[in-house]
Amino acid sequence: MVFSAKNLKERKVIARPKKKNFRKWAPRDRVNDRIRVPKVRVIYGEKQLGIMDTHEAIRKAKSAGLDLVEVSSNARPPVCKIVDYGKYKYDQKKLKKDQPKKTHRLKEVKFRPGIGSNDYNMKVTRAESFLMDEDKVRIQLMFRGRQMAHKEVGFELMNEVKEDLSGVAHIDMEPKLTGRNITMMLSPLPKHLQKPKFKNHGDLPDEIDEDEDEDEIEEFERPNEDHHHLDVVDEIAMLEGDDGRPKLKRG
Repeated sequence: MVFSAKNLKERKVIARPKKKNFRKWAPRDRVNDRIRVPKVRVIYGEKQLGIMDTHEAIRKAKSAGLDLVEVSSNARPPVCKIVDYGKYKYDQKKLKKDQPKKTHRLKEVKFRPGIGSNDYNMKVTRAESFLMDEDKVRIQLMFRGRQMAHKEVGFELMNEVKEDLSGVAHIDMEPKLTGRNITMMLSPLPKHLQKPKFKNHGDLPDEIDEDEDEDEIEEFERPNEDHHHLDVVDEIAMLEGDDGRPKLKRG
């Protein structure tokens, strides 16, 4: 068929649909009613208000003409601040722009059931110093042989560690039995909220007498990440092998 100018004019013109300009999806901050958990740990200014019902925390924020903003979703319960959300967004954007890229570390401190008080104080002080340096810390308690028959002793020790470090850290993962180990994940509190227990009271003993295999500290390098740097799910996956026994991923 030969196309003439007349034929071309008579042909129907089919309009092609315009391509939509899709935006890249970006996570939204959890603010006020977007916070769906029942309870949160609340920070207001320089004060920790403790764990509150979420609706009560939102009412408190609104009564002050401010917003309740979730700042750490990995903590249990999540950590929220009462702030001006507009100013918070501006400060976060400015901080991200000014902050140099760096590597964040995950430190590991190991315990055993029946650890002596001197060794215990040394290890908790060490964990506290890591948290004050803004490193995340994995606390690991290792059972030997028949010690597995008394798991409750291990959990009691881990709860004691958790209590002693509560002034400088919040819990990312509660003590959890994995294979022959109990593991707990901690993240540092903001610098201005940290209240170290051992650094202030000089509880680190002059002499340490501990087993060689207890004196090991693993250090993992991770790239800089937004928010609180490390996802607890990644750490659990790193700890658990196919047989359910803990395996450390070494560089």
